[in-house]
Amino acid sequence: MNILEVNNLGVQFSTQDGAVYAVNGLSFSLGKGQTLGIVGESGSGKSQSVLALMGLLARNGKASGQALYMGSNLLDMSADGLNRIRGNRMAMIFQDPMTSLNPYLTVERQMTEVLQFHKGMDRASARAASVRMLDAVKIPEAATRVSMYPHEFSGGMRQRVMIAMALLCEPEVLIADEPTTALDVTVQAQILTLLRELQRDFGTAIVLITHDLGVVAGLCDQVMVLYGGRVMEQGSARHIFGNASHPYTLGLLRAIPRMDRDAEHLLAIPGAPPNMARLPKGCPFSERCAIANAQCHDVKPALQLLAEGATTLRACHKNVDAVQAMHAEGAAA
Repeated sequence: MNILEVNNLGVQFSTQDGAVYAVNGLSFSLGKGQTLGIVGESGSGKSQSVLALMGLLARNGKASGQALYMGSNLLDMSADGLNRIRGNRMAMIFQDPMTSLNPYLTVERQMTEVLQFHKGMDRASARAASVRMLDAVKIPEAATRVSMYPHEFSGGMRQRVMIAMALLCEPEVLIADEPTTALDVTVQAQILTLLRELQRDFGTAIVLITHDLGVVAGLCDQVMVLYGGRVMEQGSARHIFGNASHPYTLGLLRAIPRMDRDAEHLLAIPGAPPNMARLPKGCPFSERCAIANAQCHDVKPALQLLAEGATTLRACHKNVDAVQAMHAEGAAA
């Protein structure tokens, strides 16, 4: 049985300009020890999709579809029901640890609070467990540092504290929203190594939200590529990095800086992401796609299997050979 099963997830916001459909038709499943990477440019719907799962949408937001945790739909749960799961069986690492940690409380108080609420521990036992978890995420002198305030930690150490807090109750699902943003490359590598080790030790299923394809390549089993709130391509990491077949996915891969190119040859996707309040009539990517035709502009492509028996899904009117040929020509140029 899958730990998490998401079916046709949608997120809609009510605004003065009308309804904004931030996420449309996301579906995926996650088993023990698996990692799903959700990638795409800013504004593609990555963070809103996981905030919907955690019941943390803004007041004007509404989620639809199903998000089954161990068979129970998170989207239909009461606040009390969600509170029993959030931070306990499902946990989240937020993008900016400095704004996610309370600056007025010590790390000890913020960590012990989780264990006292979810596990019913007394203060002394909760403190000892917190120190052990800080040791597990490789915070030096954890027994001393647990009494410090967030501002007394470096950015990388604050991120480790966030990971430790998320893992205190040994959750079955860990959602990491841009866990390496604004960290230098050395600290990024350390955080990714830490997540791999913790996944190995605890068997945690991970949903990783990022725009960094290098991070995805190093950690994920499955990859979902979002654009304009819709899935463009979805499949194994091996397929996405070795045999991608959607123009947007290929554009993201081409945009990765390479050591054999100088700065003058950085390859960006032309144009800008669409206005989510006024999405194109057809494919969301049609206005930026080099091979889009009238059908692409007028008809939304269905998300479907590449071929019979395949496991990769793609939403594109063009056949795979035409898309990959276009990519090969662009790469050669």
